[in-house]
Amino acid sequence: MKIVVIGGSGLIGSKVVAKLRQLGHQVIAASPATGINTITGEGLAEAMTDTDVVVDLANSPSFEDKAVLEFFQTAGSNLLAAEINAGVKHHVALSIVGVDLMQDSGYMRAKLVQEDLIRKSGVPYTIVRSTQFFEFIGGIAQVATDGELVHISNVKFQPIAAENVAGFVAEAALQTPANGIIEIAGPERFNMPELVHRYLKGLNDPRKVVPNTDARYYGAQITETSLVPAGAARLGSVNFETWLAAQPAGA
Repeated sequence: MKIVVIGGSGLIGSKVVAKLRQLGHQVIAASPATGINTITGEGLAEAMTDTDVVVDLANSPSFEDKAVLEFFQTAGSNLLAAEINAGVKHHVALSIVGVDLMQDSGYMRAKLVQEDLIRKSGVPYTIVRSTQFFEFIGGIAQVATDGELVHISNVKFQPIAAENVAGFVAEAALQTPANGIIEIAGPERFNMPELVHRYLKGLNDPRKVVPNTDARYYGAQITETSLVPAGAARLGSVNFETWLAAQPAGA
């Protein structure tokens, strides 16, 4: 099977490409660096020729509200049009658990627009909504840091290892289109301040975590359960302690 992975050199994309190639599929790791650009359309038609499945893992280079919306609108429209012209049989996209509940965020609004484009395109699809990755915990702590204090919203949190995300995405690419949403999450549910504290402690980081009753995520107002699946979800196999132990010293 020929599979094109948009964003194939990124954190998740590189892992998805490797997994699918190990299974013997013809995989194109698409990115502007390889001459395939979803914004300009460069190389899209050629890449789609005889393609069975497209996996869209591209992300906006800017998180500014207008820029991120334009990115997902333009990239999504160009990619789906090329797929329709080429007769692609399955479009797989990675999205975010709770995206429809966090519309106070410009990024989440843009991701929901991306999902709507996919649904209305007519291309058979699977949307994989994931919780946040373990790999993002450090960034969450950094954004919330004020001096030696890390102010973290006291909300539920169920992060997943990037390796597991890639496994679920690769699996979805090889299955019949769901024409709906699949949710994935980590195997354990935490309060976010508790997990950030354990993360910093594990890295011998002296910053102190302060639970915050004002529930915000990257500045956007959320509820206590916005970041976790509301119902059944496919759970990853890598727990937090296993993931943390595998991180290089100084990470």
